[in-house]
Amino acid sequence: MIVVTDGSRILGLGDLGVHGIGIAIGKLDLYVAAAGINPQRVLPIMIDVGTNNEKLLKDPLYLGLQQHRLDGEDYLAVIDEFMEAVFTRWPRVIVQFEDFQSKWALKLLQRYRNTYRMFNVDVQGTAGVAIAGLLGAVRAQGRSMIDFPRQKIVVAGAGSAGIGVVNAARKTMARMLGNNDSAFESAGRQFWVVDAEGLITDERPNIDANTLSFARKTREMDRLGLREGSSLIEVVKKVKPDVLLGLSAVGGLFSKEVLEALKDSTSTRPAIFPMSNPTKNAECTPEEAFSILGEQIIFASGSPFKDVDLGNGKIGHCNQGNNMYLFPGIGLGTLLSGARVISDGMLQAAAECLAAYMKEEDVLNGIIYPPISSIREITQEVATAVIREAVAQYLAEGRPGMDTRDLERLDKEETRKYVKKNMWKADYPTLVYETV
Repeated sequence: MIVVTDGSRILGLGDLGVHGIGIAIGKLDLYVAAAGINPQRVLPIMIDVGTNNEKLLKDPLYLGLQQHRLDGEDYLAVIDEFMEAVFTRWPRVIVQFEDFQSKWALKLLQRYRNTYRMFNVDVQGTAGVAIAGLLGAVRAQGRSMIDFPRQKIVVAGAGSAGIGVVNAARKTMARMLGNNDSAFESAGRQFWVVDAEGLITDERPNIDANTLSFARKTREMDRLGLREGSSLIEVVKKVKPDVLLGLSAVGGLFSKEVLEALKDSTSTRPAIFPMSNPTKNAECTPEEAFSILGEQIIFASGSPFKDVDLGNGKIGHCNQGNNMYLFPGIGLGTLLSGARVISDGMLQAAAECLAAYMKEEDVLNGIIYPPISSIREITQEVATAVIREAVAQYLAEGRPGMDTRDLERLDKEETRKYVKKNMWKADYPTLVYETV
């Protein structure tokens, strides 16, 4: 298992150059602790292509290349060579891309995902845990997850992470609607994406291809009283969404006025998801959300917050949508299935598994993510779902001792046992055997 970074966008800290290696080490620690990957089978990698951090460039003690970052075709040539070399040396390896800057994250994912066994945790892991939360919010309304395609979602943020989440949510909706072109088109009409320039419509100039598929048609927006560039407050007032999803990295974006506008939501329990990290970039705090909208909301954030005492004997639960709920299970499931690639179906199966993990009683109380203390059990369940989806999609190639036919014969409980059996556990070896 490899976690690789180029140190260009280390969470909350920016371009750290070679000092970004710590994030790769930390994520592999979680693979060992949560997924039971043998620590002798993990490798953190830092690809040093320079840094644009002027402070580091002027530091004589900086250990990395003291040059500005490679860009364009020169940069791609380095990453191409890395991927080819890694998979030549270890053909069955899994590579997780971590904290690559936004301009490259989606491009590299699209470049390699259909050829190599790889995924990007910032794009796909964040998307998966957000989808699990969105499905959990539907359950918290007392409805079945199959009602997810009816949810109206206003999204603040159109960066690589934001579009990655919206893309994955749209595919999940389409899958529930029949998984055809018509379903995909219908699912797209449930999203209103707002960036720094306002609501994105088909009148937006110089829009990139990934964002274009979520641009609203001007004619439809005219009927709602909206237009290209309408503000977030205007969009919330007119759309009356079930979900307000924050992926903007703009702290405080969900102002009092925006939250007040959400009072007119058509949902009985509107969901507020300020998913940006770190804490200072969260679009709002739980105190702000609960104080304005009351106890009925569902709150989930990307950063950790304490639960809120509502002052009436009740607690406002602050769910943290941490991608560590998913990526260890995705990696473990891919490893144990021998899947050729990591498909959208496998990622969606992981998200749906996490959403279904919580008991009904907890979900109705506003708790949509499990406690971190259950992480090994959660990872086991997610890995089981990933394996079964890989088998269903004919992507599984098996591994020594468990070939494709063996995997196909396993039912869900047998798959779960197979996963548990192959999770490494830290134990002291027996050095001296007691004689009887």
